[in-house]
Amino acid sequence: MSLAAFKVLTFDVVGTLIDFEKGVLDAMRALGGDKAVKATDDEIFAVYKRGRDAFYGRSSFAMKDVYLFVANEMGFKNDEATADAFQLSVFRWPAFADSTEALKRLRKNFRLVAMTNADRTALSAYAATLGNPFHDTVTCDETGCAKPNPQFFAFNRGRQSAHGYQMNEILHVAQSQHHDIGVAKELGYTVCWIERRQGQKGFGGTPEPKVLTKPDYHFSTLKQLADAVDTDLRAFHKSATGV
Repeated sequence: MSLAAFKVLTFDVVGTLIDFEKGVLDAMRALGGDKAVKATDDEIFAVYKRGRDAFYGRSSFAMKDVYLFVANEMGFKNDEATADAFQLSVFRWPAFADSTEALKRLRKNFRLVAMTNADRTALSAYAATLGNPFHDTVTCDETGCAKPNPQFFAFNRGRQSAHGYQMNEILHVAQSQHHDIGVAKELGYTVCWIERRQGQKGFGGTPEPKVLTKPDYHFSTLKQLADAVDTDLRAFHKSATGV
């Protein structure tokens, strides 16, 4: 199926557009003291994921407790002021280098929808970092649940249907096999895997999926998706006009 046939692109945000792994690691090492500086990425992420499971609340306040969970287990600096500073750093997680420009290009041809486990407060910060590209946004605040809960995807499907878009007109774009690709594929979405960790071992700060789902489209960057869209749009225009 040509990418030019879709009308809506739904996006996971944290991990796909926003580089939360860099944000977590940089803040841990800047705030946590010598032990944090010396800890490997894998060591930090192993405990971070358990901490996020233990404190799976809204990201605009739960990340303070996640930090303290990591700090207490790994011997990092663990006072309240440091935990508060880590919580504030969550709102400043950086975009991937290609995200803003690729979204700007994609917005010219598609309705862009954020589908994120971040709450609305955090998403407001990330959307600003990305240049406010979204036509619509769906967060855990609206759905009352988080991905990979199928109800999150059902909520968005109904929301886009209310705007006149059919299921086969939506392409779901995400990095996380666990939170997005597997469940979205099972539910009948066409999916595009942005494999941000391509060439790296393991799954970093994202939970390992039970199985690796084969996506309909597969790229390592968002720029590659935008380039593929441009190619398909040129081919569509040429076939339609002969020029």
